[in-house]
Amino acid sequence: MGEDSGTAAAIKVTARQLLGKLGAGGLSLDAVADAGGFAVTDVEAVFPHRDDLLTALVIDAYDGSGAAMEQADQHARDAGASSGARLLAVTRALRHWSFDNPAEFTLIYGSPVPEYHAPPTTVPAASRTPAVLAGIVRSALESGELTPPRRTLPGPPLLLPQAVALFGGVPEAPFVDLVERGMVLWSNIIGLLIFQVFSRTHDSVRDESAFFDYAVAVSAEAVGLTVRADEPFAPTTEPR
Repeated sequence: MGEDSGTAAAIKVTARQLLGKLGAGGLSLDAVADAGGFAVTDVEAVFPHRDDLLTALVIDAYDGSGAAMEQADQHARDAGASSGARLLAVTRALRHWSFDNPAEFTLIYGSPVPEYHAPPTTVPAASRTPAVLAGIVRSALESGELTPPRRTLPGPPLLLPQAVALFGGVPEAPFVDLVERGMVLWSNIIGLLIFQVFSRTHDSVRDESAFFDYAVAVSAEAVGLTVRADEPFAPTTEPR
């Protein structure tokens, strides 16, 4: 029975529902079978072990969030948006997906699941989010939209070759540390989402959606990109 079968899809629907109740650490094939009305043997025929099911959910989560960002970026490009507006559009799309799918967001960006180690098969899906961001920064560099940094990072590159390859190589001066700065941008965005999805800012921020836009704009300054929340493009997204 292939993983793309109707049974596999139904199992994953049930498993996602349980993620919000039990957390990834409490997920088991028995629990999924019981909640979904499946025979345990039917679940095991598709996902022999809990880790197989978790891996499928992880890949789906990364693919879902990545697709939301890619679609937002395509819409922005079709509208002739600037790189700053594209960045705001894709980060808003990621935020919207995160609030719509808090259990899946927690699965890929929350605490590590005990005794689970994501296999290499999750890497292509996990790369979609940074690939969208890298594409926007690369486009901004090529179009001359980036402001050169006041100072560059001293010393040799700090990132692994595969991270540099995702961006398309090390840029020329004065942007030689642009890939490292892009990693900071990505980390800041995910960190802010963790704060907002897990309600770490609700008691200190008047308007969390507006604050998110502000934080994206501040973080984008590190790569030399100007983001304006009042630009005609970059549609707003709920929730606040």
